[in-house]
Amino acid sequence: MADSGRVLFAASEVFPLIKTGGLADVAGSLPAVLREQGVDVRILMPAYGAVLERLGGAPEVARMQLPGGPVGILETRLPDSEVPVWLLDHPDFSQRGGNPYHDAQGHPWADNAQRFLLLSRLAAAVAAGDSPLDWRADVLHCHDWHTGPAIALARYYAHPPMTVFTIHNLAHLGLFDRATFDRLHLPQELWSIHAMEFYGNFCFMKGGLNYADWVTTVSPTYAHEICSAPGGMGMEGLLSQRRERLVGILNGIDTEVWNPATDAHLAAPYSAASLERKALNKQRLQEELGLPQRADLPLFGFVGRLAEQKGVDLLLPLLDELLATPAQLVVLGTGEARLEQALGELATRHPQAAALRLAYNEGLAHRIEAGADIFLMPSLFEPCGLNQMYSLRYGTLPLVRATGGLADTVTDASDANLAAGTATGFVFGTPDSDALRGAAQRALSLWAQPERWRAMQATAMAQDFSWERSAAQYLQLYGFAAAD
Repeated sequence: MADSGRVLFAASEVFPLIKTGGLADVAGSLPAVLREQGVDVRILMPAYGAVLERLGGAPEVARMQLPGGPVGILETRLPDSEVPVWLLDHPDFSQRGGNPYHDAQGHPWADNAQRFLLLSRLAAAVAAGDSPLDWRADVLHCHDWHTGPAIALARYYAHPPMTVFTIHNLAHLGLFDRATFDRLHLPQELWSIHAMEFYGNFCFMKGGLNYADWVTTVSPTYAHEICSAPGGMGMEGLLSQRRERLVGILNGIDTEVWNPATDAHLAAPYSAASLERKALNKQRLQEELGLPQRADLPLFGFVGRLAEQKGVDLLLPLLDELLATPAQLVVLGTGEARLEQALGELATRHPQAAALRLAYNEGLAHRIEAGADIFLMPSLFEPCGLNQMYSLRYGTLPLVRATGGLADTVTDASDANLAAGTATGFVFGTPDSDALRGAAQRALSLWAQPERWRAMQATAMAQDFSWERSAAQYLQLYGFAAAD
């Protein structure tokens, strides 16, 4: 296939237009990099009211009739790029405020099946060249359950595109009952265990998993984990059958936003060549959070949701012991009330050693990545994870559990890896506090050896987690030649 291949990205959210999770980051970053590689990539997403308000409106470039009703197609550009974005204009999206998926009380919109099937129908039609847009795709690349039916429906066109389906969050399958399926006027053959039926429900996600030419997810280890229980969330049988068509490709990070040498949030920007300046960021962070400014104490950092999934329950039994070594801890995040309370009590017991901020603050997140010595990420599961990649880039060595993208991005400081000069962090396997304690003790032991620690920091900062790296793998999957 030629360099100038055509790809349609279909996604329910795209950063910076609208974001609720990591899906938006991928849909907003990967297309721009592919465009720079010579790919004619377009994005299709809903014209939510919040998106139109942000844009100040967008011109209509086409109208067409779909089984779910007439729709308008608006056009804009992905900010700071040359990527065209087509917006599906329909009252079910544009005349509804708040979250894309649920109401103010957190209940899913009752018509989500109809809404996102409309997006899927339009994606399939545009990709197959059956729309007024005078464009068709070589590849239709869909993301998560909202666009799963597009993969199934694309097969019905005379010139179907190659299809790729990316799993970002297998916990949300897009399940709807039989009565809803009957109202959607879909081909009856899709109501089958071999198609999109799932334990008496109609499953949007299964459309993508079953029919895509390639299924991808956001790390190689997670691709392996979802082929068995519990990681497969009930889809492990199907995913195991399709294992030869299942690929894990790590998400990238924005290396301009997350760059310690140019980070405007930092008191003292630094690079691998000026690592001594990192200590100034530690000092300023301690000052900002009311901790004693002690260069001689290791500083642990945690940024993320305070949730069971993130391994906070593994951390809690260790923290009193850890702080007594002595060490310091800074935590930034919000989440489950019981975990917020437990961490609050810890900070009260150790006012000179622990600082807790129950909020999310982008600037402070950057300063923790720069000022901490060790970044804690003991997740029970983590499809990809981004904070460990930020930490590596900032020379803050991550302590992680061997799961999903954490296993793929952090190389443990084993004796062999230290001798080979490949170690970048501290990895433990069993999801319990004893295993975490062992990893923390190894981290503290190495922290007390400044020359070895500095060597690990240099190796960590040399890792490449750019979107360009990810894009090269997608180009290969699409069958496109890389641009010269």
